[in-house]
Amino acid sequence: MQPDFVKGSLFLEIAWAAVILVISILLAWVIVKLVRYIQHYIEHHTKKSALAPHIVESIARPILFFIILDGFLLALGTLSYMQQWIDVLRKIGIVIVIALVTYALANIFGSLLGWYMHNLRTRRKARFDEGLIRFIRRILYIIVLTIGILIILDYLSIEISPIIAGLGIGGLAVALALQPTLGNFFASTQIISDRVVRVGDYIELEDPNIRGYVADVGWRSTRIRTPFNNMIIIPNSRLAESIITNYFGPTMDMVVQVNCGVSYNADLQKVEKISLEVAQEITEEMEETVKDFEPLFRFEEFGDSNINFWIWVSAKDRMAMFKVKSELIKRLKARLDKEGIMINYPARLLTFEKSDIVPDFLTEKKERKGTGNN
Repeated sequence: MQPDFVKGSLFLEIAWAAVILVISILLAWVIVKLVRYIQHYIEHHTKKSALAPHIVESIARPILFFIILDGFLLALGTLSYMQQWIDVLRKIGIVIVIALVTYALANIFGSLLGWYMHNLRTRRKARFDEGLIRFIRRILYIIVLTIGILIILDYLSIEISPIIAGLGIGGLAVALALQPTLGNFFASTQIISDRVVRVGDYIELEDPNIRGYVADVGWRSTRIRTPFNNMIIIPNSRLAESIITNYFGPTMDMVVQVNCGVSYNADLQKVEKISLEVAQEITEEMEETVKDFEPLFRFEEFGDSNINFWIWVSAKDRMAMFKVKSELIKRLKARLDKEGIMINYPARLLTFEKSDIVPDFLTEKKERKGTGNN
């Protein structure tokens, strides 16, 4: 609407339209400042993990664009020579509203995803690949924007059924062409959501040659750094189907088992006491051990040459396990030697059914020995 004093003068009409546009820009600036103030207020008076600041930030820019574009269309509508285009301007305004609402929803969904991933990472100490999060966010943007475009086309009375059918056929073709890539992508989402592995975990696959620290979980592949500082790149689809041993789950503590054996003549009660004393010393003195773990000792079997047993202590992680195991073997061997307890070499006791039957190699040995004495 025009005031009476500008009617009939093109210059005054343009000036009036310019005033409306400037007012809309100033109003947009004030509202955006107010939204920013509300956002900072919420951030300082709520937890860092609160959702509200992210939502406010998501809608700030769409509000700015809406006020400025609406003011521009309103300014054009006040010009007398634009009256014949009023219906077109109204349709353009509605299209702009739909587009900005779509844009705001896309931002909100992206913020929700980022907020959820951040909270999940903090709460469960999970680690996510940032590239994968950006990829999922882009997929959400594309889906929301596609829906918004279809709504705009439907409002403009443009037949969208052929477009939807074309998208379906094209989407099927793309899915078939990108089947390995999509398989790896969905496998990565499964690996992350199920927390099968995380960056920093030490894992081993069915093939014992594939083991090491997880360096990165991407949307297509997972990188594993071996103990020899080589990088193994595994497609996520193969990793998801493999049997995985995660040495860092459910905790990083690892039981260290040392197997040993003593002579049949040894005092087993004394062997058990000595072994537990050595294991307890290791637990108390070494920084790499878990202090609240009680060492465990058990005799296992009657072996060919020794009575075998094992000892359990606990290390803080896999790297500490090697040092603890080495130190336990050294101290146990030194203590058994000090106490005079023998660890036998492999030996066999031969028993013959008839004592008068002597193997040839024993007879020859006896004869050589007798000849030497003469």
